[in-house]
Amino acid sequence: MDVNVYAQRRARLAQALRFAGGGVAVCPTAVERPRNRDTYHPYRHDSSFYYLTGFVEPEAWLVLSVGRDGAEHSTVFLRPKDEEREIWDGYRLGPEAAPAALGVDAAYPIEALDERLPNLLADQPSVWCPLDDTGGAQAQIAKALAKLRARERVGVMPPDALRDLHKLVDEMRLFKDTHEQDLMRRAGEIGAAAHVRAMRTCRPGLREYHLEAEILHSFRSQGASGPSYNSIVATGRNACVLHYAAGDAELREGDLCLIDAGCEFGSYASDITRTFPVGGRFTPAQRELYDLVLAAQDAAIEVTRPGARKIDSHWAAVRVLSQGMLDLGLLDKGRHGTVDDVVASAAYRRYYMHGTGHWLGMDVHDVGDVLQRDEDPLDQPDGMGGRTVKHPSRILQPGMVLTIEPGIYVRPGPDAPERYWDIGIRIEDDALITATGCELMSRGVPVRADEIEELMNEGC
Repeated sequence: MDVNVYAQRRARLAQALRFAGGGVAVCPTAVERPRNRDTYHPYRHDSSFYYLTGFVEPEAWLVLSVGRDGAEHSTVFLRPKDEEREIWDGYRLGPEAAPAALGVDAAYPIEALDERLPNLLADQPSVWCPLDDTGGAQAQIAKALAKLRARERVGVMPPDALRDLHKLVDEMRLFKDTHEQDLMRRAGEIGAAAHVRAMRTCRPGLREYHLEAEILHSFRSQGASGPSYNSIVATGRNACVLHYAAGDAELREGDLCLIDAGCEFGSYASDITRTFPVGGRFTPAQRELYDLVLAAQDAAIEVTRPGARKIDSHWAAVRVLSQGMLDLGLLDKGRHGTVDDVVASAAYRRYYMHGTGHWLGMDVHDVGDVLQRDEDPLDQPDGMGGRTVKHPSRILQPGMVLTIEPGIYVRPGPDAPERYWDIGIRIEDDALITATGCELMSRGVPVRADEIEELMNEGC
């Protein structure tokens, strides 16, 4: 671990605290969650805590303060060394080794948090902590403030403001440095290879869970810690359920299979979706819809570049999909009108009901404002009755990472041509904003229909 990476991030956070008028940041890691008696869910650290420390053990807190002289001071509280528990649960870093290993100024046993936190908060103008409180920060701070208030008569002042640490750290995490970009490229490579393995393995008669197993095997065998979210493996009509969990449905000749799966590598996520024919060949109807979704993704990728709004990729995809729905008879031209009418009325949402992308990073749905800060809002059709609203969508800048994932989902209904019934298609890639456009980090798996068929029929 390069401790300088995390020290630089803490320095940036300290600078943000200075700009905000000073204060102290308190950031706990995630708590362990029991699964049932005497067993726990696999532990996963808090993303923001890890972002600032690089430390993965549970029961740990970071306190970062900016003094009156402007100097920063970082303190970590963590589990003490314990020979007996280390025999059962594994090695612990311990407070003595932590300053050198983590690059912090001081480290203490977690049991010392109650005693030392009040002094770290004393005479600070504000305290910043995660207000979602998943790690118990607010309760811990409340105890510390109660002790400080009892000392006001001797001139010790408690902070007079409690502020959300996410407002500072989330903005930092939105922009990926070169270290993070390298990790995300590797996560994209591992994820893409897993999708290739699933395509090559797929054949009629297998079940969804067989392909899920191949994906998980591929993730771990390439060094990923595991999936970055619950994998979706959906065949046939199941692909029209957006968050379908891999089940036991049989893969049948003539059906499509939609896999939405990504891995976590070095605490960073990939998020990839491919849809392919179980038997290795698209039917004409499947190919028509697949090519439409791919054209929508191409249009979205084209506008994903610095200076564009985050929302632009969505509207680019929506327009292509809407025109395709009219051309293929999914939407009646006499009833729904032109593509502009379809977009304005949101009629397309019958077959495309989600957004075209989200931020990606340490979390698969990563942090970061989607609305632009301190900018004049921009006019944007809201897709609801043709009104025009002010939509201050975030302006894309180099270092941001987002997914691009249009789709189409046709459930049986009187207005949909029967040849398209029960077809669900989504195509998703991970895009790093560069100086001139975007880099697709997940294209190690084929995306063109001909390339997919060629891969699935190799050696036949």
